[in-house]
Amino acid sequence: MRSIVEEKNLINKVILLRLDLNVPLVQGKITDTTRIDKIIPTLNFLIGEKTKIVILSHIGRPKGKIVNELSLMPISEDLQKKLKVNVKLIKKNINEIKNKQFFNDFDEQILILENIRFYAEEEKNDIKFASHIASLGDIYVNDAFSCSHRKHASIHQISKFLPAYSGLQLDLEVNALNKITSEITKPITCIIGGSKISTKINIIENLIPKLNNIIIVGGMANNFIEYFGNNIGNSIKEKNCNQIVEKIISLTKKKNCNLVYPIDVLVSENINGSSKNKELNQIASNEMILDIGPKTVSKITDIIDSSKTILWNGPAGYFENPNFANGSIKIAKKISENNKANKIFSVIGGGDTVSLLNSLNLINNFNFVSTAGGAFLEYLEGEKLPGITALN
Repeated sequence: MRSIVEEKNLINKVILLRLDLNVPLVQGKITDTTRIDKIIPTLNFLIGEKTKIVILSHIGRPKGKIVNELSLMPISEDLQKKLKVNVKLIKKNINEIKNKQFFNDFDEQILILENIRFYAEEEKNDIKFASHIASLGDIYVNDAFSCSHRKHASIHQISKFLPAYSGLQLDLEVNALNKITSEITKPITCIIGGSKISTKINIIENLIPKLNNIIIVGGMANNFIEYFGNNIGNSIKEKNCNQIVEKIISLTKKKNCNLVYPIDVLVSENINGSSKNKELNQIASNEMILDIGPKTVSKITDIIDSSKTILWNGPAGYFENPNFANGSIKIAKKISENNKANKIFSVIGGGDTVSLLNSLNLINNFNFVSTAGGAFLEYLEGEKLPGITALN
């Protein structure tokens, strides 16, 4: 994989830059600019190299149809403010743009082609569509790590037709995850949440041999609580998972990895209710587990204090209700505190975890924060991502 910073001859080149600008929109307003903020260094580098930048990106799942609410116009406006250069959204049908000279008609240094997923050929990984997009530029750069697990035309096939490079943000993501998976400073702890254990079994199996501690929180912890003979009431849980739980328990014993799940919890009769602290043997049939309890928080923060490397993916509870945000907040603040004191190396991944850190203004207090969800997990599972292999 070659980084674009290694290319010495960039002046006046048309750069096709694939980004993930899939930010949350509410009535046309961006509610979280994290994904935009992270790619500013790559754009500033290319601006400094006097290139012509043509951005390829998407919002949402328009499924090959034009959906006006999923236009990239708000992103175009936000980038113009942040970069202080003129940015223009090109709404013309990509298939009607015949060559890269088309862009000579514009004075703007940055052009954005309208939502690439407005074209069905994108998600079909259509090779003719990829070839046509490639004809519009001189060099292709992938700076969309969070899309790189997708076999889509602008991520996978396009590199067959142009010199292909990684962007600065993609380099940072891969280097941070490589540090977790191969250059580990022990003790290493993984805190993993989410609702479904089956979607994360591969990452858990792949990481356990490398870990000292694996801490299971969130909805998936309920499967462990129930497996060990406790009533979990109306709590969310994945069905038919006992074999997976047994497999994880067996593997942690075999690899001498400390398995941690909640020893007390916060419950309520509904997700909008107030919280009650309960021991595991006290949960009523009409209650649901919505956060970890104070004893569990204390146990996890002690483990963080004794760790040198932390990987965190998934909140500890239903943090959207402040009554059930305590566990996630305490974990975030403890990692942040130790990170600022240079006691640990921390990698955080996943949209919900990033939202939590943003709400606490702690996002800059970690070594690396990945907005990627699926790509982050698949890379840690040891999977080869199509968007990465296409650059090799």
